[in-house]
Amino acid sequence: MTDTGGITESAALAAESREWMDSLDYVLQRSGPERARQLLEELRVHARQAGAVIPSSANTPYINTISAAEQPPFPGSHELEQRIRNIHRWNAMVMVVRANRDDPTIGGHIATYASAAALLEIGFNHFFRGPGDGGEGEGDQIFFQAHTSPGIYARAFLEGRLSEQQLLNYRRELRPDGGLSSYPHPWLMPDFWQFPTASMGLSSVMAIYQARFNRYLEDRGLKERTDARVWAFIGDGETDEPECLGAISLAAREQLDNLTFVINCNLQRLDGPVRGNGKIIQELETFFRGAGWNVIKVIWGSDWDPLLAMDDHGLLVQRMGQILDGQYQKYTVSSGDHQRQHFFGTDPRLMELSRQMTDEQIRTIRRGGHDPDKVYAAYKAAVEHKGAPSVVLAKTIKGYGMGPAGEGRMTAHQQKKLSIDDLRQIRTRFGIPLSDEEVAQLPFYRPPEDSPEVQYVLERRKALGGFVPHRRVPVVEPSIPEAGIFDEFLQGSGAREASTTMVFVRILAKLLGDRKLGEEIVPIVPDEARTFGMEGLFRQYGIYSHIGQLYEPVDSETLMYYREVTDGQLLEEGITEAGALSSFTAAGTAYATHGVHTLPFFVFYSIFGFQRVGDLIWAAGDSRARGFLIGATAGRTTLNGEGLQHQDGHSHLLAAAAPHVVAYDPAFAYELALVIGEGIRRMRVQQEDVIYYLTVQNEPYTMPPMPDGVEEGVLKGMYRFRKSAIEGGEAPHAHLLASGSIMQEALKAQRLLENDYAVAADVWSVTSFQELQREGLEVERWNLRHHGEQPRAPYVSRCLQGCDGAFVIASDYVKALPNAIARWFPGPPVCLGTDGFGRSDSRDALRRHFEVDWRTIAFAALSDLARQGKVAVERVAQAQKELEIDPDKVNPLVM
Repeated sequence: MTDTGGITESAALAAESREWMDSLDYVLQRSGPERARQLLEELRVHARQAGAVIPSSANTPYINTISAAEQPPFPGSHELEQRIRNIHRWNAMVMVVRANRDDPTIGGHIATYASAAALLEIGFNHFFRGPGDGGEGEGDQIFFQAHTSPGIYARAFLEGRLSEQQLLNYRRELRPDGGLSSYPHPWLMPDFWQFPTASMGLSSVMAIYQARFNRYLEDRGLKERTDARVWAFIGDGETDEPECLGAISLAAREQLDNLTFVINCNLQRLDGPVRGNGKIIQELETFFRGAGWNVIKVIWGSDWDPLLAMDDHGLLVQRMGQILDGQYQKYTVSSGDHQRQHFFGTDPRLMELSRQMTDEQIRTIRRGGHDPDKVYAAYKAAVEHKGAPSVVLAKTIKGYGMGPAGEGRMTAHQQKKLSIDDLRQIRTRFGIPLSDEEVAQLPFYRPPEDSPEVQYVLERRKALGGFVPHRRVPVVEPSIPEAGIFDEFLQGSGAREASTTMVFVRILAKLLGDRKLGEEIVPIVPDEARTFGMEGLFRQYGIYSHIGQLYEPVDSETLMYYREVTDGQLLEEGITEAGALSSFTAAGTAYATHGVHTLPFFVFYSIFGFQRVGDLIWAAGDSRARGFLIGATAGRTTLNGEGLQHQDGHSHLLAAAAPHVVAYDPAFAYELALVIGEGIRRMRVQQEDVIYYLTVQNEPYTMPPMPDGVEEGVLKGMYRFRKSAIEGGEAPHAHLLASGSIMQEALKAQRLLENDYAVAADVWSVTSFQELQREGLEVERWNLRHHGEQPRAPYVSRCLQGCDGAFVIASDYVKALPNAIARWFPGPPVCLGTDGFGRSDSRDALRRHFEVDWRTIAFAALSDLARQGKVAVERVAQAQKELEIDPDKVNPLVM
């Protein structure tokens, strides 16, 4: 250390720093923070120009964003709200412990709600708005962190909305007197939960697009403008899921100041720390601030305020920023003396600062997420912020209040059982008026109806518009299309060729033009509108943008230019199937959320639907969404040039597992029209919570007129499209069943069999393997339970009654799909499909490779007839050569 004129170098540097600080203080006092910010930016630019390397950072110091001086007064009763939180904590804990005492396999979680109780209760008592007295209005939409559900049930119990018996039936939904679902599930509790959040990471993207869709409805005049908000409660460990942070830039870009995230930063995942060697709050601040969000950090409780006020040199703030999350977790289970020595002991001035507190005060000092004053200040700032969404990063302790049984421990998430001694300690800490003997019985505690606690809870909810969570479907008469809207599609295309994708786009245009239903249609595409031939919607209906179009599009001189408008009807989401599916869910549940019966049509590459965002499709079902999923360019061989990762041969198999999905693979225009018409009827007239999945292809061919009497078969899943031209009973018979564009191959095979091999062949159109399988299984179930009655026959069996010969089923999907209905055939069918990876080639080459082309279909029929002794083996051998069927060809499944 050098000495210059009696002044050490460090002292000189400190004096220099002090001069700069004093200058900044002068600017702040004289001109305000905006001028100070401007001056600092000018200095940063000047330093860079001078060659100084200044690392950029979106971080602020590791302290609360809102200082104690800026903190608004707390409007509620601290004492009452503390007692209410403790009652909720107790009942939530007892609910899980009792369930696992009765059945150790039930599971459940205590620690997450224990950490989030204050975060949730401040919202319930001061911010979350309900739907109004009659439940018909519009309140806030809240995506609750799934593992906090016991605490939400505990509050509903205190409010009188749930009975003690229901709490006793937590995770026992099949009991005759009803139970409570494990997590938020609208499908299972349709009058209670609004949004499903059990799948980690999905609530974030769903909440963002929900907030954007709320603006969409307002900007299009489909609902009145309100100040209702969307809240999403998320765990810090959950943010590692790609969906969780993947859409945050959209929220800022769309200026969604109706959206607030609350991230419960208890620093702990299921097995260990979220960022043991880092700082998750600082990391998340960087992501959100960099994306344009208003970030509010709630790190330290009020007990830290006096220490921070005395920290003239910034040493305390510096030390707060040095400690890693893993060490903060260690502090949670450490003594006050250990924390004093480790945290404050690095500098004598910090150690002197710590003398203000006893060891016990240091041990029990609160984190910000447990301090009602800090949480209230953060929420108030969030809801008052304009122009951008807000995120509250609240630091908490997992298992807060559980003591040695779970507080801050790595086993807290799995903690489901507590000893009686643990429960008695927690009882005492929470101030629950139960004796030691009563605690041993694991009782719930609810004060009398006229108690201050119950009255306070009810008064606060009344002031805020009613109970939440709350899901009620308003009685609104939905619009239906005008009669005859689909007539043109029943007539066929004449000599013109068209793909089913082209037909669908024409049907969508007709629906959009309908004077009743049109404005409620929500077309959604993930950035493939031109691929699907939907660019005509750009100019006529506009692409939705909350801020309109602030530039001149490069294609403005063309007829179908890219037109963004504030009241646009088309949601063009960019390259994000997850975002588009989230918009689909928001639109498909608007009937319950807003009382507006919007009907979404989400059009996407079929391979990127159930395979890519199947979890979100499942969540849409849990949400009771209604709408149409259109898997365009579908099938393994119809999208011929794109190759392996673009060719779909299994989406219908995946769709078969989704109980809320009704799946069809139509081949002709009239089939498509009939199915869409039936879907609209079921969703809007019958008010069924179903989603229709339709696959459409980009292969053009002539569309035939609808044959007489096929309507029932189209909807049930199969019908005879074309009988054989060979009459009489002498010729061997084959039945060729196909779906989608493979119908064209079946029709070619029919002509070949009849003209070259004298085989009478009927062609059947299979519109839905899924519907046929579901009906068949239901019939079998009925027969099992009604032994004394005449057995019923599945629809497939009834259709094929009296048919004999060969049966060949072919589709552009894996063989498991036709095999799902094979058991109900008169004889075992030959199932052809496209098992294996896709690849690039012509359609003819691909179908020959996957063995679903007309030659293979015809040969399969001949081969099966030979097996039955109805065609000579020699004739089949000759056909094998004529049709170039290679007996040694490698199975495409293993290639």
